[in-house]
Amino acid sequence: MKKLLINNRQLKGLVTDLARQIVADEWKPDYIIGISRGGLTPAIMLSHWFDIPMKPLQVSLRDGGECVSDLSSAEDAFGYVTQLEIPGPPNLVRSDPALRKNILIVDDINDSGATFNWIKEDWRSGCLPNDPGWDQIWGYNVRIAVLVNNLGSEFSDIDYHGMEINKNENDQWIVFPWEDWWL
Repeated sequence: MKKLLINNRQLKGLVTDLARQIVADEWKPDYIIGISRGGLTPAIMLSHWFDIPMKPLQVSLRDGGECVSDLSSAEDAFGYVTQLEIPGPPNLVRSDPALRKNILIVDDINDSGATFNWIKEDWRSGCLPNDPGWDQIWGYNVRIAVLVNNLGSEFSDIDYHGMEINKNENDQWIVFPWEDWWL
């Protein structure tokens, strides 16, 4: 398999491109979620650029590792309001669009799409899964940025990308600077 090596200078350029796209959209996240492991470095860089917090999220599907649910971020994105926070009938839980937070999820690559599909399903299933309000979350309050977007991925809702590849046409392994920094 061919390898595409991305060096530190290229990494900085890709992250700068992401930041410029987000600014051009006139959209600002309230915080950033970095997917471990590969999304943490670009997420931290964007967190400093926008001067906003960054939270890590462990989703390790490829390595057979652990995936950790983050329902607090799902509630932030959804504008989750409990009965204790609003007057009305007991046990009322709903979405309040005015309380929704803008969240940017960052990863190094949208390879197969499995990571983003897992997050989308996890968030919806853990926070009023049948509420039609979820149709207004992805692409609005929650956006996704990747350094590299594989056009052959099963997840096509990437909002920001630094570069595109198509692994169906040219199968290659992307090597980021943090993966072989000791060489």
